[in-house]
Amino acid sequence: MASFIIEGGHSLQGQIRPQGAKNEALQVICATLLTKEEVIIENIPDILDVNNLIELLRDMGVHVKKLAEETYSFKAETIDLTFTHSQEFMQKSASMRGSIMIIGPLLARFGEAVVPRPGGDKIGRRRLDTHFNGIIRLGAELKLNEQKQLYTLTAEKLKGTYVLLDEASVTGTANLLMAAVLAEGETIIYNAACEPYVEQLSRMLVRMGAHIDGIASNRLTVQGVSQLSGCRHRLLPDMIEIGSFIGMAAMTASEITIKGASTTNLGIIPESFRRLGITVEQRGDDLYIPRQEGYTIESFIDGSILTIADAPWPGLTPDLLSVMLVVATKAKGSVLIHQKMFESRLFFVDKLIDMGAQIILCDPHRAVVIGLDNRFHLKGMTMTSPDIRAGISLLIAAMSAKGKSTIHNIDQIDRGYQQIDSRLNALGAKIERVI
Repeated sequence: MASFIIEGGHSLQGQIRPQGAKNEALQVICATLLTKEEVIIENIPDILDVNNLIELLRDMGVHVKKLAEETYSFKAETIDLTFTHSQEFMQKSASMRGSIMIIGPLLARFGEAVVPRPGGDKIGRRRLDTHFNGIIRLGAELKLNEQKQLYTLTAEKLKGTYVLLDEASVTGTANLLMAAVLAEGETIIYNAACEPYVEQLSRMLVRMGAHIDGIASNRLTVQGVSQLSGCRHRLLPDMIEIGSFIGMAAMTASEITIKGASTTNLGIIPESFRRLGITVEQRGDDLYIPRQEGYTIESFIDGSILTIADAPWPGLTPDLLSVMLVVATKAKGSVLIHQKMFESRLFFVDKLIDMGAQIILCDPHRAVVIGLDNRFHLKGMTMTSPDIRAGISLLIAAMSAKGKSTIHNIDQIDRGYQQIDSRLNALGAKIERVI
């Protein structure tokens, strides 16, 4: 198991360009299963979750070619459906959360989809009801093998209908959307997730020949077509990595420019960091974070303690709350972090408390952070990364701490962040990867 050894206390200086968006990549790569023609995707990040999904599609019979450093060609002309019943498929797909999004394309195109309970982060319950209930409404039949934790969906022909999602699930919306584009008739998806990555998937499907109205809203209307063609698509930069860089710059008193941040697609993220007292300047499509020795958390207008909470888009993505919690430990003032969507995502704060942070974990969803300003400094220690976002947050804490820190299980970080150690070292960080 690989680890990072981090020498804290080094400021960063220079420019960094964010990788392609992980969450978008997982959606659009699964969408290549919808057509037998070639689909070219640019700006694909070189990270474990994405690479594992690409390898799974290869095993299923998709012809995959690497055309350039971050550009791949996918041609799903023939799919080996028998492989999807194999033990090898079960093991590989169960190890990654993104595999759940092959259901919609396979069912729509071939009338059959088999998937085990997917893996991924250990951040609490991530139920699949939204995925399955929507697709069942289109006419699919679901069977569950409880002993093997295996889901099988079949349908002679999916038929369009009205679907009101019980939650604005991003992957649930993506799955249902990919199933609906080849369904017979009209499908209306209400309470759909409308974040930029779902918008990107929708526009890619339209370029492939799908008919979708209401893109970027929470009500999508899909007129089913008989087949889709190939297209070329480019991923947005990863908004979670951009937010991580903002937090990293603040914690280490660094001056960095985040190049090509696609600022129009960041929503409330920059403003949320500004509420923690961090200066974030937009310069064209770049974000400039100046060196700050300190930053002060805002209060609400009535003087009460600031609360930062996650919410469906255009609210704040839950993937950045761990980063914002860490950033608040060095601020002046206090903030309540309210993680509404996942009940196990705040449990990593015990490591921060051991490093010297003042945090009160109220319950699995809420933590009060009492910022220490520059009166105290975090101290280095040995930690283990429990998931992707907690992992990058612990890395940020270690970079700002006094002394050396060790983070084990960094495969979790590699699942979502491309060559993060070498990219940060180029800006002045001191991070050593050991096997």
